[in-house]
Amino acid sequence: MNSILQHDLNNFENILEKTKQQGVDFLNNIDNVPTSNTYSIDPKTVLNELGLGSIEALKEFNERLAPLMVSSPGPRYWGFVTGGSTPASIVGDWLASVYDQNTQAVKAQGGVSALIEFETINLLLQLLELPDSFLGGFVTGATMSNFTALGVARQWFGKQFGKDFAKNGISEPINILTATPHSSSVKCLSLLGIGSQNYTVVKTIEGNREALDIADLEEKIKTLNGKPFILISSAGTVNTADFDDFEAIEALKEKYNFWWHIDAAFGGFAAVSEKYKHFVKGWEDADSITIDCHKWLNVPYESAFVLIKKEYINLQIETFQNSNAPYLGNPLENFNYLNVLPENSRRLRALPAWFSLKAYGKEGFRDIIENSTALALHFGNALIENDFELLAPIRLNNVCFTLKGEQNQEKVNEFLSALNDTGKVFMTPTVYQGKKGIRASFVNWRTREDDIKLVIEEMREVLSEL
Repeated sequence: MNSILQHDLNNFENILEKTKQQGVDFLNNIDNVPTSNTYSIDPKTVLNELGLGSIEALKEFNERLAPLMVSSPGPRYWGFVTGGSTPASIVGDWLASVYDQNTQAVKAQGGVSALIEFETINLLLQLLELPDSFLGGFVTGATMSNFTALGVARQWFGKQFGKDFAKNGISEPINILTATPHSSSVKCLSLLGIGSQNYTVVKTIEGNREALDIADLEEKIKTLNGKPFILISSAGTVNTADFDDFEAIEALKEKYNFWWHIDAAFGGFAAVSEKYKHFVKGWEDADSITIDCHKWLNVPYESAFVLIKKEYINLQIETFQNSNAPYLGNPLENFNYLNVLPENSRRLRALPAWFSLKAYGKEGFRDIIENSTALALHFGNALIENDFELLAPIRLNNVCFTLKGEQNQEKVNEFLSALNDTGKVFMTPTVYQGKKGIRASFVNWRTREDDIKLVIEEMREVLSEL
């Protein structure tokens, strides 16, 4: 064995102890870690010939790279709908690295860790009160979960014409209808060969809404003259956390032939709360649903899961199977995730979610969801009392706002840039109904009212200096 590797092996416990202590110190000080910084490095360093060993590498990391890290898991990182890692989820994430499984099979020699993934999906279905008619699996995030669902939808579309798009390529124009798709869904249309511009935009409901207009949807369906299509609907739009009317879509499903996909990256967790579960009423009849765990479930990046109705298992296999690997056996008889999801190499990504669900249960996540929404409303009220205005009603956990007065529209980006530079809070810019705006998303389990008070004070100060 290489001498440096042998030394690290002999010193393993000390290495892990130092790493653990560094992690604890970072998390205990998370309130004081900046949300943004201007620190930089020259990434063109020379590779060491002999190697430093883990302890020396950790020292160099602390000197050069650690200052790059911002408090994205902290209580005032309100951009990108970013959750923070709970203690239980970190336990699961660390153990996923320690055990280092390639999670594929539920019945095979050489590892059956996929049973843990099956169990975790079952727990998530209970949390979200969805039926077990869905087959679920973990992927890296919204992009890959939407890619997976829409990949199977593409295969379904081809079958309506008696064609196998997975084997032979797309040979029919694919009809996509959507109102306010997330950028990841649009990216997926490009990745799937459908085309990122090849979708029909459905009107949104009048009156400051982002949800699709059911009447306009049906009109656009009629223009297809009976042709099949794929509907991409939303459970929580990025700007205003708006929801499409799933019961109305459910009724259309009885009249027309289409694949119904729901992007529920964060909004799906509304199902956990009695106060907000009405937003997703009827979603159990969708053909596919995608949800991120690294948002409101508060587990480390990268973690999302995709749910597809079990009746479409053949379409999933046709889309993703390893057809050139006979040693894997019949994919219908020997379940293996590499035959139903995109990745052949899969870490035990379900474990952080499993630990979180076991540790905090339904009530724990209900508290997180309801606390987040209460904080969003609290922040919205504080904005109104100062020199800001809401661009849309606060429906759930996202607050979309801007500087008060048309004359201040040109100052919005300058204001946000200066605010983020303080390192006290991070929010993202947006454009909503033609106006420059700012979006704050409340999903982190650590956020408290004190954080809102601190941020409002910073906002006042930055605004006064403009």
